[in-house]
Amino acid sequence: MMAGIACAILLLLAMVVILVQAAVGASRASTAADLAALAAADAARGLTQGEPCEVAGEVAGRHGVELESCQQIGAQGHIVDVTTSVQISYMLGAASGRARAGPPSELP
Repeated sequence: MMAGIACAILLLLAMVVILVQAAVGASRASTAADLAALAAADAARGLTQGEPCEVAGEVAGRHGVELESCQQIGAQGHIVDVTTSVQISYMLGAASGRARAGPPSELP
């Protein structure tokens, strides 16, 4: 009986650890997408040096996240839409994040 209860507790703890890993991965991908989009939008507006999507890729890479896509949108191309992903584990797969940044007057 005690061995069964111990196995059930271990299984429950393993499930909690897996859920925490998924939440951390999703948060990491989302945060990196936000930062990459903001940096790319600054580059698109000429506030910083560099090509916007290259800047987004550099920022994502510094946070250990892969840049999946980067698009400049809007009338003047000042809005940047970024998608990132990070591999959580072989069992869980990858978590993704998406962000859009740019001046508020151009939002569609």
